[in-house]
Amino acid sequence: MKRREFLTTAAVGAAAAATASSFPTPAISQGRIEMRMVTSWPKNFPGLGVGAERLAKRINDMSGGRLTVRVFAAGEMVPALQALDAVLGGSAEMSHAAAYYWQGKSTALSFFTGVPYGMTSRELAAWVRFMGGQQIWDEIYDKFGAKGFLSGDTGTQAGGWFKKELTSVADIRGLKFRTPGLGGQTWQKLGASVTNLAAGEIFQALQSGALDAAEFVGPYNDLALGFHQVAKNYYFPSFIEPGLATELVVDKKKFLALPSDLQAIIENACQAEYDHVASDFYANDPIALKTLVDNHGVKVHAFPEDILKAGADAAREVIAAVRSSNDPLVKKTAESYVAAFNTLRTRTRAVDSAYLIAREKYFTFG
Repeated sequence: MKRREFLTTAAVGAAAAATASSFPTPAISQGRIEMRMVTSWPKNFPGLGVGAERLAKRINDMSGGRLTVRVFAAGEMVPALQALDAVLGGSAEMSHAAAYYWQGKSTALSFFTGVPYGMTSRELAAWVRFMGGQQIWDEIYDKFGAKGFLSGDTGTQAGGWFKKELTSVADIRGLKFRTPGLGGQTWQKLGASVTNLAAGEIFQALQSGALDAAEFVGPYNDLALGFHQVAKNYYFPSFIEPGLATELVVDKKKFLALPSDLQAIIENACQAEYDHVASDFYANDPIALKTLVDNHGVKVHAFPEDILKAGADAAREVIAAVRSSNDPLVKKTAESYVAAFNTLRTRTRAVDSAYLIAREKYFTFG
């Protein structure tokens, strides 16, 4: 996929937000309901944008057309990083994005996307679905009149694109780096100057020199975004986004007004799409990475050990600060996450990690 096919609406400003009110309100006729979903992704964006479109189709198909979701890519109704505000302001009924984009509203929301050195995607889903995470998430979004669902899973992400090779922590000082969430705070502690930009804005910032480095997701997305044209050093794995999740947020009042079967359809469609997106990335990331290396001269690196260690130390400081928050709900979220993490990592270490180490050491297909 070429950048121009999905970035035509990515660069937007206040004018897009100003026109949001001109979009028609959702239609309700003869038992049929239409809802509008605004997303943070460019149109036709691999994995995430396509996942939002597929989620809308699932809801339509599972409801037999009784509930139709109309999807708006970033910039078609509002700018990418105003998707949640569109729901909270009533100009849309749903948003599809990443919860850590809204950490300015509540730091607690970052725990439902990705935490540096934190849970893998399987661990995160276990916490949310079976260990009280969803109930806490509901408490957070209740404050805003919304409800969130896990809607996609990228798996462990790439560490990022860097114009210059990293040899030690010293190379990070003053580095202009695009990365969001608690992970962004972690890189700040390492000395980077951190900013968050929407997907469609990153390439231009790298090209212009406004950024020295950027991370977004991984090869599948990053190839489409064209980062390889302006940076050649690609680092793996990310230590700040070990299992990133996207979210579907629904206006809670409108969600509760739906018949119970349509509520269940939204919830189950999100769960199905969470797993479907994971498979999409797992299948396409290695193919895209091969293209980046073989066709575009990208150099793949592991982070130097001193960066990994310093990143872990910084992550502990960031999470400790959140755990000591004066906001009871932020503190509650962090404590629940940490307790689940400490339980779940015993399974991951004893089973998944042990198996993968043995497979790498002893087994290949001839």
